[in-house]
Amino acid sequence: MADAGNATIDPALFRETLGHYPTGVAVVTAVSKDGIPEGMVVGTFTSVSLDPPLIAFFPARSSRSFARFRDAATFCINVLASDQEPLCRQMATAGAAKFDGVRWRPGPLGSPVLDGAVSWIECTFEDVREAGDHFIVLGRVQELGVTRPTLPLLFFQGGYGKFSTGSFIAAPDPELIQAAQLAETIRSEIEELSLAFAVDCSVLAKIGSDAVQVLTANGARASETVPLGHRQPIIPPLGAVFMAKATPTEIEAWMQRAPDDSRDRRTRHRKLLDAVRDRGYSLLAAEPKLLQRHRAVLTEFEQSDRLPRQERDVRQATADLVDLFCPDLIVGRRYDLASIVVSVPTMADLPPMALRMTGMPKSAPTEQVEAWINGLRRVAAAAAMTGTPG
Repeated sequence: MADAGNATIDPALFRETLGHYPTGVAVVTAVSKDGIPEGMVVGTFTSVSLDPPLIAFFPARSSRSFARFRDAATFCINVLASDQEPLCRQMATAGAAKFDGVRWRPGPLGSPVLDGAVSWIECTFEDVREAGDHFIVLGRVQELGVTRPTLPLLFFQGGYGKFSTGSFIAAPDPELIQAAQLAETIRSEIEELSLAFAVDCSVLAKIGSDAVQVLTANGARASETVPLGHRQPIIPPLGAVFMAKATPTEIEAWMQRAPDDSRDRRTRHRKLLDAVRDRGYSLLAAEPKLLQRHRAVLTEFEQSDRLPRQERDVRQATADLVDLFCPDLIVGRRYDLASIVVSVPTMADLPPMALRMTGMPKSAPTEQVEAWINGLRRVAAAAAMTGTPG
């Protein structure tokens, strides 16, 4: 058997193999004993321990940049943003011009915190150990913060880049085009319904795991304009109308998109789904604080780099709406509703579709709610009769 300790590794193969693992890009900054700001780019920064709070980076033993601040009292890890590649390249150069034109401020302990960085972590030196042709530098975290929550700069196979995230505006899709064509055949009915009740009405299509708006009519006195092609993630309890005739596999996938996949939550989602199946529609009660929070996190997610943390916020804010769905209609009561959604029967070659009504006045009597539902059902039936658009 060969001695693994004496194995010879081809340096080019080593770099190529490990280059298939993307890394974040950070700049380690410090102030030397001479009072000069120093910095170096590292792609080998990692968290080590929470208790005590330790991080590490791994400079080459031959690094002149690290040698210039190895004796500093503190250092700072600056996580670069995806648009800071020019700064990264400047900090990666040799010489004394690294900080020329670079804006920074002293951290609480005096280390340079670079403007525009995603986050910073200021540390004292805990330990420096030799590891082959590199050092392992352990830092004890003293101060830290997130200053710009955006996508980080990544290094992959010798190049810089960033995460590729989805968009809330739907891209062209054969199913989406078919759904839009069918929606156009009932445009006049949608607009008449919208004007008759002074509400907003829209046509939604289930594309993948999103509800995409393919047509809208704004007859409400105070409309909140949502662009065509806008995507709404279908996360329980949202989307029960689309799941009414779904396969068990599709329903399971819908359930798993919830942030809480516990038995109790699954039971509540199944009860909602059963209610929607029985009634043929879904009601969402108006609860200002929860709905405002839901809209706020959706807007932040849409207008930002759509970070994983923001996606988690969207999932949680959506899940928090579960108690607002499908209130029982009782004669003599009045209702504040945020939306009514009715399924559209479609041909097998079309994606699931639905009609949604929003912008209804508050304190609506049961009879008025039933009139809204029946109006949506009439338009849904008209859509079903048109068949597949030609």
